[in-house]
Amino acid sequence: MKSVEEQLALIKFGAAELLGEADLIKKLKSGQPLRIKAGFDPMAPDLHLGHTVLIDKLRQFQELGHQVIFLIGDFTGMIGDPSGKSATRPPLTREQVLNNAETYKTQAFNILDPATTEVVFNSVWMDQMKPADFISLASQYTVARMLERDDFDKRYSTNQSIAIHEFLYPLVQGYDSVALYADVELGGTDQKFNLLMGRELQRAYGQEAQCVLTMPLLVGLDGVKKMSQSLGNYVGIQEAPGVMYSKLVSMPDFLMWRYLELLSFRSMDEIKALRYKVEAGTNPRDLKITLAEEIIARYHGEEAAVSAHRAVGNRMRDGYLPDNVPEIELKATESMPIATVLNKAALVKNAAVARDLLGSGVVRIDGKIVDRTFLYELSATHVCQVGKKVFARITLKSI
Repeated sequence: MKSVEEQLALIKFGAAELLGEADLIKKLKSGQPLRIKAGFDPMAPDLHLGHTVLIDKLRQFQELGHQVIFLIGDFTGMIGDPSGKSATRPPLTREQVLNNAETYKTQAFNILDPATTEVVFNSVWMDQMKPADFISLASQYTVARMLERDDFDKRYSTNQSIAIHEFLYPLVQGYDSVALYADVELGGTDQKFNLLMGRELQRAYGQEAQCVLTMPLLVGLDGVKKMSQSLGNYVGIQEAPGVMYSKLVSMPDFLMWRYLELLSFRSMDEIKALRYKVEAGTNPRDLKITLAEEIIARYHGEEAAVSAHRAVGNRMRDGYLPDNVPEIELKATESMPIATVLNKAALVKNAAVARDLLGSGVVRIDGKIVDRTFLYELSATHVCQVGKKVFARITLKSI
């Protein structure tokens, strides 16, 4: 068993915020295994890498000797969590929620140790509540306090509707902690209000308040919004290895560091060393390949990771063509430098950017890397590729 100081350092590693740290230290000093809760609403059939930020932290608690509670919010899923939403979120039917929940249950054990994982559904206790129980639960909080929550406040101040059932969501999530006697609850930074609700309700029901550990949100592959299946910017942990590889290797370079910090099992010292390598000239794509192989191996095995790299990586290298490559015709009186062609075809912002990309070795003509010296001949048709995703079949036609 690690010391309290060592456990605390590991628990806080990679986390955004720990609320109730003094309480957690006291709990750890007791020497008793703690009950660590994290809830997942089955809003879609599969878990994605954004979910694994929390699940990996749960696994870390298991390795420290604590009991993990993987809560499937089949009841809350029918309400629909309004956290961060600018409009009322449509709830799912019970049938949809239960179908999704089954996949969550099995996929979680790709990461968690089944022996020390308690899988629970919050419908077990919520379905038993009578109307009087709900009224009693609702009496524990005021409308004014609810409107302190950022998303509710914004919607209220801009005259956007807030349905009464949305106020029930944080109350039910908080009551889950009461029903489970949770010592610690994990959640994303957008869940802070709901997580603190658990602390308050536990006190109201005569229990010792849970500690709250928030984890950073994983930005999706678009580099803008948090990873979500509804936004299509996700990597599902059950997706085919080749699909996972293609998505991860094609992510924007600036996202790579955040993914390494939140998804890789490398230490911060190792990640710093990788930064030095890139600054010294290592191609960022090499690091994305390494990360993709690590993640694929975790969920599909080492052999699948190697095969995905070989199959998808070779297709990228050899000028693999997606479906429906656009056809572009350019009028010209003479041959053109490739930078001019890329600019006129609107594959780049301007000729200067084209020259930079050519110098970086990310422009291919018919699958072969070309530099600024490539001359596009009149009447020629070539498949032009810029980076990983931009393709066009360009013909230079004589005027």
